Amino acid sequence: MFNTPEQIAVVRAMVIRSALKLYALTGIRANSEYTPANMLRAAAEITGKKFKRGQYTEAIAALDEWINSKQAKP
Repeated sequence: MFNTPEQIAVVRAMVIRSALKLYALTGIRANSEYTPANMLRAAAEITGKKFKRGQYTEAIAALDEWINSKQAKP
């Protein structure tokens, strides 16, 4: 199903993006390890951009852009 490291990275980015959306909209964490700081740190690690506390929508947008760029490749 997911055979390459790049495919695994895309799925990871999708999971982080979903968790950030959940937290930004409701304040609910996806699990106890997904603290806001950990989610932003993971988004920064994936996208290469830095995010300050509370920049959830910016992180979501950056992850969307990163995911779309990876999925556009044939």
